[in-house]
Amino acid sequence: MESPALERHSAKNVSELSEQDWESLRHELGNQRMLGMSLDAGGHLTHGFRPNISGKMFQQRSYGTDPETGLLDYDRVRAAAREFKPLVLIAGYSAYPRRVNFAKMREIADEVGATLMVDMAHFAGLVAGKVFTGDEDPVPHAHVTTTTTHKSLRGPRGGLVLATEEYAGAVDRGCPMVLGGPLSHVMAAKAVALAEARQPSFRDYAQKIADNAKSLAEGFLSRGARLVTGGTDNHIVLLDVTSFGLTGRQAESALLDSGVVTNRNSIPADPNGAWYTSGIRFGTPALTTRGFGHDEFDRVAELVCDVLSSTSPNSTKAGTPSKATYTLADGVADRTRAASAELLDKHPLYPGLELS
Repeated sequence: MESPALERHSAKNVSELSEQDWESLRHELGNQRMLGMSLDAGGHLTHGFRPNISGKMFQQRSYGTDPETGLLDYDRVRAAAREFKPLVLIAGYSAYPRRVNFAKMREIADEVGATLMVDMAHFAGLVAGKVFTGDEDPVPHAHVTTTTTHKSLRGPRGGLVLATEEYAGAVDRGCPMVLGGPLSHVMAAKAVALAEARQPSFRDYAQKIADNAKSLAEGFLSRGARLVTGGTDNHIVLLDVTSFGLTGRQAESALLDSGVVTNRNSIPADPNGAWYTSGIRFGTPALTTRGFGHDEFDRVAELVCDVLSSTSPNSTKAGTPSKATYTLADGVADRTRAASAELLDKHPLYPGLELS
């Protein structure tokens, strides 16, 4: 049955609801508390942050990582859960370059009576490909598991929600409550992607994703670059660009000028905040699909370091280093584009397909 608060506000558009409206809803629905990984530690905006609808529906608090290592500290997560007593404990990440022990996260959730929800959108392919097994496979441990079907699962743009029987009815009500008009061709494409994920070849692909991430990380480290957590155990490499004297925004833009598409990303305790950031996030699934291996990813690291070493921040009118504008040394962009094209030409997206 819909609550009186929901009935009162159902005629309003979500954007029209005031903070008082949301507070009224949270109060009437009871313990609307969500505990998720902080944005700078690698969490996602949908994990309870105020600009997102989840941050309005829930009173949110974040857990971070160890300030020295950048790694998850499960004792700290447990302490935060005991103090906050969330309704939902969220595990999973979009920019954390290590694996998570989901069995421990379930223990913490059970201890405080919370529902464990795992967002595996970024690493679902490593789960399907059996790179993550046992305590590192979220599906046997989570009450609810959400994922996209693209990214490392290599399917169409879309999503899936997996749930235990206890939550199945609530999840099924998502259509038509928050989802309408399922597209038949996307459903068919998801079925194809899941069928492919069951093949032995997909396991080989998933393992190569992880192996290639280590190769990329080693390529950066061998050239003196600094990585968040010092390496990777999954498909993500998070580069701390402050070692180049740059912000994430400057690094992202300079690389894009050079034909290298990346995205800037926060790092733990980011000195430049969530807009300018201090990191650049790399993932290996797409280039692994192209056939890149150790040598190619080492070359990618070389090209990236060359661009960033050749980029310098401009000065503001006050004479301080700019966080946005920069100067890229002459010839670097053209040189990098040519080298990138050479790499890609050796690994065409559709081998054997000639364009007239």
